[in-house]
Amino acid sequence: MSTPNRINIKNKRAYFDFELIEKFVAGIQLAGTEIKSIRLGKASLVDAYCYFIKDELWVKGMNIAEYFYGTYNNHQPARERKLLLQRKELNKLLRKTKESGLTIVPLRMFLNDRGFAKIEIALAKGKKQHDKRETLKQKDASRELDRIKKSF
Repeated sequence: MSTPNRINIKNKRAYFDFELIEKFVAGIQLAGTEIKSIRLGKASLVDAYCYFIKDELWVKGMNIAEYFYGTYNNHQPARERKLLLQRKELNKLLRKTKESGLTIVPLRMFLNDRGFAKIEIALAKGKKQHDKRETLKQKDASRELDRIKKSF
């Protein structure tokens, strides 16, 4: 591809609500016109989460809007989609979620250099309310420092 792909759909809420432990990149099993909608940037990861069904990882709550030019074979926007990972990675994620009560959240969706849709997921632990306040304080402090640096 000669043009650089700029598709980078982020889940900002996940960074705020969870403490990220380990990140993985997974493929997504798409159907029909879903890739065309992703290339247009018409996807959302806001309420998405991952879970296991029979040793397979699935993502639920990820919304890929219907393709405008799609006909009767347009896809369902909010269907569950299978994530594609190596068996070793799947076993590790399954073990960690069962034993330590961690969860798997999607962080961002992007297109790789070959044009395939990929999703970055993370093994995460939920933050408490005071941790979220601490995160906001740190962001405010760094923003203030940037303003001061810019003025000099």
